[in-house]
Amino acid sequence: MMFNNLTDKLSSAFKVLKGQGKITEINVAETLKEVRRALLEADVNFKTAKEFTTNVKKKAIGQNVLTTLNPGQLMVKIVKDELTALMGGESSGINLSNSFTVILMSGLQGSGKTTFSGKLASYLLKKKSKKPLLVACDIYRPAAIEQLKVIGEQIGVEVYYDDNEKNATKIASDAVAHAKKNGKNLVIIDTAGRLAIDEKMMNEIKDIHQSINPCETLFVVDSMTGQDAVNTAKTFNDILNFDGVVLTKLDGDTRGGAALSIKSVVDKAIKFIGTGEKMDAIDVFHPERMADRILGMGDVVSLVERAQDLYDEKQARILNKKIAKSQFGLDDFLEQIKKIKQMGNLKDMVNMIPGASKAMGDNEVDEDSFKHIEALIYSMTPKERSNPKIIDINRKKRISNGSGLDVQELNRLLKQFEQMSKMMKMMQGGGSGKLMQMMQGMK
Repeated sequence: MMFNNLTDKLSSAFKVLKGQGKITEINVAETLKEVRRALLEADVNFKTAKEFTTNVKKKAIGQNVLTTLNPGQLMVKIVKDELTALMGGESSGINLSNSFTVILMSGLQGSGKTTFSGKLASYLLKKKSKKPLLVACDIYRPAAIEQLKVIGEQIGVEVYYDDNEKNATKIASDAVAHAKKNGKNLVIIDTAGRLAIDEKMMNEIKDIHQSINPCETLFVVDSMTGQDAVNTAKTFNDILNFDGVVLTKLDGDTRGGAALSIKSVVDKAIKFIGTGEKMDAIDVFHPERMADRILGMGDVVSLVERAQDLYDEKQARILNKKIAKSQFGLDDFLEQIKKIKQMGNLKDMVNMIPGASKAMGDNEVDEDSFKHIEALIYSMTPKERSNPKIIDINRKKRISNGSGLDVQELNRLLKQFEQMSKMMKMMQGGGSGKLMQMMQGMK
């Protein structure tokens, strides 16, 4: 999962200070040696890693440990603050101050520009009530235009393209004119992926940039490529002077080098992250929240924000009443599963829960883990779903045959549902002590 290796290495580094009464030059040197090694293994720029550990050392040496913190905890706080500063300090949203906004996407081949262009259009359509136009300016990659057309149809956004035009700069200019004429107030231009050493391709995007004078130029980085992407970002920035960075594929086996290095190398804010293949797998980048996730503290704020996007107060009240009256049934359970699936990538959500990633260990989060549950519930009658206690051995056999799953799977589901119902009831009644006991008894 995202940053797991770096998280584990940093946790090991902080153990050096466990049981110590004070942060000294000797014990902090040993800890920071491990921190620097962890950063370099995560493919963080060497200069960045060195400056980072130097800054941490300056702030840590001689610090008196507060009564509520031990040296290890204090070091975690200092490292968290430095990680936050390293990644930009605070979130930097996209510039939408103009009534008509043009956004130019740039980046390497295979960085995920086309997919992210669609995600950004969908995000600004839903969140900012914009009227976007997607523009296909990749005239080189086979099926690039077709890919953008499919994405546009999927999110309900018009795509401008011209199969007969071989000049990407003219396509971009014509698209801007088309948008103004047809009542669009946002244009997102997807350009061809290019290599920094390809002079012809770099000149083309430079011409597009000069021709349309975009409000925002974003550089899209595949976060799994580490230092290669950071070095290329510098070359792109020298030519385009882009406004911000987008990190894609953060749901993959990301070491973290790009996220931690790019701000210090090009001095441009990371504005968005892509966390999956779905069109809603896009988040504004928050440096402090990402620092929490890297240190294994989770990101509850982002998780709550995703949930709030899916629930309204009326739905919450209805759900609370059902729980209070012990009327929460498997139909309601199924509805909650649908909501969870809409919240995005499961691996990403696990990383947002404090301690969950560590508890998972090497176990993979299966994106299809809900399919068995859905199959079992759909094989039940409405009466069985509303009152699972009536499911006897004969009903179990019928449900098992209908779902194609073993009776053991059904028994496991019914037990989990019963435990979850009790937990929800306890949470309503404030029984935190009993709730903790129950959670400790559950796998």
